[in-house]
Amino acid sequence: MEQLTQFAPFLLMFVVIYFFMIRPQQKRAKNEKLFESTLKIGDKIITKSGLHGKVAELAETTVVVETMAGKLKMERSAISMEMSAALNKKA
Repeated sequence: MEQLTQFAPFLLMFVVIYFFMIRPQQKRAKNEKLFESTLKIGDKIITKSGLHGKVAELAETTVVVETMAGKLKMERSAISMEMSAALNKKA
């Protein structure tokens, strides 16, 4: 019983870290994967580096984005879910 009370603070600390750090990160990653899989041609997007454009073509892991400077091919993971949602909310 005495050993259990010694490890209780460590167990409590692990539970707190799990619910405040690990679980939200897993949920965010799941939402980003869902966002990437639901992209469609014509969607207005913003990349994580701040590039604005419109989806012109889709492949399994890549996307061709049409910008004012031309077309660029990039990974789907380079698209920012938050900034793209804010852009589409304004329009």
